Amino acid sequence: MLDSFLVQFMIIGILGVGSQWVAWRFRLPAIVVMSIVGLLAGPIFSVIHPEQDFGDMYRPFISVAVAIILFEGSLNLNFKEVRGLGKPVLRIVTWGALISWILGSLAAHYVAGLSWTISFVIGAIFIVTGPTVILPLLRQSKLKPRPAKILKWEGIIVDPFGALLAVFAFEIIVFLTAETPDITALLFFALASIFAVVLGIGFGKLIGWSFESGYMPEYLKSSAVLIAVIACFAIADEVTHETGLLAVTAMGMTLANMGIASIRQMRHFKEDISILLVSAIFIMLTASLTRETLIQVFNPEIIGYVLLMLFLVRPLSIFISTIGTDLKFKEKILVGWIAPRGIVALTVASYFASVFTDGDFEGAEIITSITFALVFFTVCAHGFSIGWLAKKLDLSSDGKPGALIIGSNQFSVALAKVMNELKVPILISDSSWERLYKARQAGIDIHHGEILSEQTEYSVDMTPYDYLIAATEYDSYNALVASTFVPEFGRKDVYRLSIQHNSGDNIEDMDHTIGGRILFTKDVALDDLTHKVEIGYVFRKTTLTEQYTFKSYRDNCESHTVLLFVLKANGKLLFFTEEMAVSPEAGDTVISLTPPSKEFNKIKEKIEEQRNDKEA
Repeated sequence: MLDSFLVQFMIIGILGVGSQWVAWRFRLPAIVVMSIVGLLAGPIFSVIHPEQDFGDMYRPFISVAVAIILFEGSLNLNFKEVRGLGKPVLRIVTWGALISWILGSLAAHYVAGLSWTISFVIGAIFIVTGPTVILPLLRQSKLKPRPAKILKWEGIIVDPFGALLAVFAFEIIVFLTAETPDITALLFFALASIFAVVLGIGFGKLIGWSFESGYMPEYLKSSAVLIAVIACFAIADEVTHETGLLAVTAMGMTLANMGIASIRQMRHFKEDISILLVSAIFIMLTASLTRETLIQVFNPEIIGYVLLMLFLVRPLSIFISTIGTDLKFKEKILVGWIAPRGIVALTVASYFASVFTDGDFEGAEIITSITFALVFFTVCAHGFSIGWLAKKLDLSSDGKPGALIIGSNQFSVALAKVMNELKVPILISDSSWERLYKARQAGIDIHHGEILSEQTEYSVDMTPYDYLIAATEYDSYNALVASTFVPEFGRKDVYRLSIQHNSGDNIEDMDHTIGGRILFTKDVALDDLTHKVEIGYVFRKTTLTEQYTFKSYRDNCESHTVLLFVLKANGKLLFFTEEMAVSPEAGDTVISLTPPSKEFNKIKEKIEEQRNDKEA
């Protein structure tokens, strides 16, 4: 074990971010990779043991990190998003949570052999899923909007209520089993919960007002929100343990629904921080487990309990609670299966493990083991199965990576038609119904509206589209659109056409960090591409072979040919740019905009061949 605190901190960061990268590179569930890496670094090889070495700083750090993650998740809970989903979501977070609590508690008592006191507390903790595990799975699986929104809302709303329910269950049991029952503690807990909600709303309103009124400079906004989240959590949690999570959730939802202009930038900043914190916390929590805890995980009682939670408790709670809603049977199956437990379950369970151990409650010694077993098995089972199950139930948008084109014109419509022929998902967006006429005629999916409008977030499903192309006639607008969507699509997958020198925008000296990659070459702008289409240039699709390589293809190309993109054998698109060299291989299809003379020559050659065959 390493003695240097600084070195351990460095190792945790490297392992956490490294796990995220490995998961991205090999398309694996990130939380599964982080859990395995944490176990290897902690109880298996004893490289680090954060709980022991961080000392008194361990629990406060975990608690604050969980609060920030939960706040970041609640920033996505805009009530406009839940239109049409209100009834299923409300049923799941109320009746569904209650049924799950009761059934989980009964299973903990009769199968895991825990006392009634511990069973009802554990049952409450295990109703939570949470953004730390749900949001990474949703990013990975490309679910259709409806089931994705249900899982997201459930995870973020139930997270704080699960912790509160556990505290409430404990207080109730202490009250009922006391020799001289005192209802004061229960009343205080109820008032503290109300205070937490009011405090969160107050913090949210205050932050929103200061932003909109100009009392907070731009460079301080993200920092101010971060400190406000920590303050809101700490104040509420000092009044009563676990109410801090409720406070930051209320704060995030308040900000999300105030219509603040800078909420998008704030959300991206918080998302970056939460990814870093999730990575660190999963490594810390799993690395802090002991070998004895891991051995206990394989007890028949614990395995039986986990199986019941997976295959009986969760599906029943969803199917029963959504009776009478418009949730489809396939959606019920998916939502009834996906319920991974995460950081909140581990942290709250570890708190109660110490409380029950100090109180000599029977079964307290296996609380950590049973919690980790449920977390690890649900994370693995749901992480590896969500994509497969979503495809089987036709609830996944996964397929060939698609492209979103901003701007309807002669070139963009022609490009979209070629992509349609290649079975690439394509959507053209334009604010003008008249400009969309040719796209509609060509049978291309369209979005009529302003792509930068807040409503676009709720009216357009971005899931099928991995690439964005800004192709309007306004260079400055293209740069604005590309810059806006860089955080969502990633800088390497956002493109814009080259600057038109005759457009009058005069933005040649624009900062290189603005706008995304320039498509094709800097010498070919929209007016050039449109002109080429008008005079008869054609789109050619050429599949490379071992004999006919990309070099051979380039040697045969005419000088005015514009190389557009490559469709890889796996469906991925690689666009030609000056910033990145593209090296197509055998099996790839190269798409280019070719002068008509090439086509005329090919036709002449065919006619000549046919004539020679007849003469022979």
